[in-house]
Amino acid sequence: MSVQERKERERAGRERLIVATARELAEQQGWDAVTTRRLAQRIEYSQPVLYSHFRGKREIIGAVALEGASEMAAALRAATSAADGPRDRVTALARAYLDFAERNPAVYDAMFQLDGGLAFAHEDTPEQLKDAFAALLDSLGEVAGDGVHPALFTEVFWAALHGLATLTRAGRLPPPDAERRISLLVDRLAML
Repeated sequence: MSVQERKERERAGRERLIVATARELAEQQGWDAVTTRRLAQRIEYSQPVLYSHFRGKREIIGAVALEGASEMAAALRAATSAADGPRDRVTALARAYLDFAERNPAVYDAMFQLDGGLAFAHEDTPEQLKDAFAALLDSLGEVAGDGVHPALFTEVFWAALHGLATLTRAGRLPPPDAERRISLLVDRLAML
């Protein structure tokens, strides 16, 4: 291995450590607790080293969001691949999405609530975000209905899922009715 390859591997390792540490800290104490000073202390590198990887907290949030988008896409695909038929696929998709949001609140916030400097629905949208949307579209496009653009239907269904995730987490919706909400969403919006 060349010196350059070793340096690149070490740099990539430091970046993974910074992102993992930020994510852990955010999940434990919230994003307000994630500061460059605290991260530098936790990873035992100086702040200048941290800044050599990320210009600041916004870029770190963006990196966590991209990692989360990849994880969410994988979770959605895993859940829907085991389902049999459109109704089961869409139900599995909804459950997997809501489970991901519940299990990873800080990551979910990084993806959809906080400014991570990422472009959504543009030509320069990062591939991880496009792939997460594609994971939704894969199952929802087939149930959009006649004359309904599959991507538009997916956006509306996604918005409903996001609303359920956000309102449930904020304590605005009682958790015991979660399955009934999913059934209503699938039965009425997807008309399955």
